[in-house]
Amino acid sequence: MGSILSVNLAVPELSTAARVGLTGINKQPVDGPVTVRAPGPKTTGLHSGLVGDQIFDVEHHGGDDQAVYAYAREDYDWWEAELDRVLPGGVFGENLTTVGVDVNHAVIGETWLIGDSLELQPTFGRVPCATFQAKMAEPQWVKTFTRENRPGAYLRVVRPGKVQAGDPVSVIHRPAHGVTIAATFRAYLTEPESLPTLAETEGLPDDLRRKLRRRSRS
Repeated sequence: MGSILSVNLAVPELSTAARVGLTGINKQPVDGPVTVRAPGPKTTGLHSGLVGDQIFDVEHHGGDDQAVYAYAREDYDWWEAELDRVLPGGVFGENLTTVGVDVNHAVIGETWLIGDSLELQPTFGRVPCATFQAKMAEPQWVKTFTRENRPGAYLRVVRPGKVQAGDPVSVIHRPAHGVTIAATFRAYLTEPESLPTLAETEGLPDDLRRKLRRRSRS
């Protein structure tokens, strides 16, 4: 069984990326329980699933299918060795830094129970963007992050609840299809021939499913 190492909320800052402006990618650990609920539609809802968090690029981030972003401490440790720099939890913009949870090999649509009542469901991996590139200031960071296939997972809220550091994380349901976050991330970005099959994966966000079908026909 894994656990939550830290819960991270946005501390807004100006991005150095062109035409980005204010960003919420800078997230810092907070004390005490944080309420998590479904935020509603991406552009018109509450944006983040965590009360107190902030999202500014509401066209590309947030909404019910990206309500929460989780990243594993084990993957941070791998990146620290690779990049030879310290990477504290939250620097990738995740809300939940986990330990003992194989986030990248979570099955799309499986259900995580966190603490006593919060239930979340992995939907897709995090696709790197210009804001992330600017935040990391690493040469060709977007290409590097994509190549290494350690994207972390976006999650939807199945059952609202509270989360805090130390909460246990367990998988209480796992779909039989077995398609993982890492597999879908790789197929989406580097294996166009896999798009028709990927689009049929149970648990994928509906808007992503439509996008995959359009791309597979082009």
